[in-house]
Amino acid sequence: QVQLVESGGGLVQPGGSLRLSCAASGFIFSNYVMNWYRQAPGKERELVAGIANSGSITNIADSVKGRFTVSRDNAWKMMYLQMNSLKPEDTAVYYCNRDRGLLLPWGQGTQVTVSS
Repeated sequence: QVQLVESGGGLVQPGGSLRLSCAASGFIFSNYVMNWYRQAPGKERELVAGIANSGSITNIADSVKGRFTVSRDNAWKMMYLQMNSLKPEDTAVYYCNRDRGLLLPWGQGTQVTVSS
């Protein structure tokens, strides 16, 4: 059964940090580019970060570059998003999924709220 489960979100003050996790199952995780997406209230879902199947290449959106890093552990079928220096505009539900065109059913996401 194909499944993506995100976790690690929460309420954090501006300038704080969070580490999100994505647990994948039901497909050969190491074969695919994996991405983090986010959707803020009233906005479209946007791509935040991606990582090649080997983990050797990452791509970070300009809006979070220098603050977010993405990593993966193929042995455990896990992907991570380390978020530092968080800003209120980072508030959103964060999702993991494969690359566009190969999307799986979306998980429930994990809520990140940045507020003082």
